[in-house]
Amino acid sequence: MAAYVIVNVDVNDPGRYEDYKGLAAPTVSAFGGRYIVRGGATEILEGEWEPKRVVVVEFPDAARAKAWWASAEYAPAKALRQETATSEMIVVEGV
Repeated sequence: MAAYVIVNVDVNDPGRYEDYKGLAAPTVSAFGGRYIVRGGATEILEGEWEPKRVVVVEFPDAARAKAWWASAEYAPAKALRQETATSEMIVVEGV
């Protein structure tokens, strides 16, 4: 069953964050993932959540998503993201 990595990102260093995006994309693909949402406009419909930059990545399953997140391939990009932004990230299984 498909799984989705959902991320709320507050970018602190936009220039270097662009470098992160270039590093991360090939690793997502290498683990069978694809971007569903990548920083588009958001609008609050209900509640008080004020997301900054929302990213949704679909993977074949949760195991593959977690393998990507923990991988040596993603590690340099992850380190750069953690230096340039504050993130909240979850993985959730689809239906």
